[in-house]
Amino acid sequence: MTTHVILGGCGFIGRHVALALLRRGDSVILADVIEPAPMIAEMVPAPFRLVDVAAPDWDGILSDADIVHHYAWTTIPSSANADPLADFDTNLRETVRLLEALRHRKLKTGHIPKVIFSSSGGTVYGPIRHTPVHEGHPYNPINAYGASKAAAEIYLASYRASHGIDCRIARISNPYGAGQNPAKRQGAASTFLFQALANETISIWGDGSVVRDYIHIADLTAALIALTDAPSQNLQATQEAAIFNIGSGEGVSLNGILEVLRDRLDLNPTVEYEAGRAFDVPVSVLDISKARRLLNWSPRLSFTDGYARMFRDVRGKTPLFSTLLDDS
Repeated sequence: MTTHVILGGCGFIGRHVALALLRRGDSVILADVIEPAPMIAEMVPAPFRLVDVAAPDWDGILSDADIVHHYAWTTIPSSANADPLADFDTNLRETVRLLEALRHRKLKTGHIPKVIFSSSGGTVYGPIRHTPVHEGHPYNPINAYGASKAAAEIYLASYRASHGIDCRIARISNPYGAGQNPAKRQGAASTFLFQALANETISIWGDGSVVRDYIHIADLTAALIALTDAPSQNLQATQEAAIFNIGSGEGVSLNGILEVLRDRLDLNPTVEYEAGRAFDVPVSVLDISKARRLLNWSPRLSFTDGYARMFRDVRGKTPLFSTLLDDS
């Protein structure tokens, strides 16, 4: 039986992937800096390893791993920009220490766990030259978050080339769905819905024309599992072949999200427009043709249908999970 260690296993992405893996019979170990909430522990009945954010015991955490899912990242673009040194120390430095632990494990045991890394499908590219953007677009981050994610990708590539670690990278667009933490304000789709439900004013930087690619958590979960399962020969020998854009392949503007809130969900939020931010990329839509071709995966939900499902999930009995996992 394959054993998956999921870093960030109590987080939004990690617990959905964990639940899907458990349902198909795989062994899962959650690893996180916080212990799972009761509902998560009930729905994802898996062993848990607490990660010391200041000094992780990577050897102990990874001792049983066949596959390591690295979904743990402590910052979002705004917080990384506010304190790039903290972003570097907590995220990039620990990613390299993780890779070193895997390298030493290979030297001791000959066993090399596979690594699945969640990168950023928007910020590593920066201002894109054409839409949709494909994986061959050069790195051009314009914020600290994108810079650290891009640097992590480069380290993963170097360990793949030098030490034979099968590192696979998912450049994820903007995920949304039941289970995101409203306090983190991560992703406009989720933030706007939570604010509308709480009767809070929605603040938009700029004129609302900023366009992003949004993917429902159920579609993202299916993509990450497809990436995990992909035969090594399908990814060839280079790190570039193991990098995949994971998104919907379609763009939705901030004003477009408001339209769905009003027209499909029958919500009428108060909206304020503020000055634009220099670190916001105007348009980011991913070309997902490579994932369709090599992973045999395609998103199932349009943004409108996915947003309506999130609305029902958030107001339902299990707001920490997406119900679509039951029939995906």
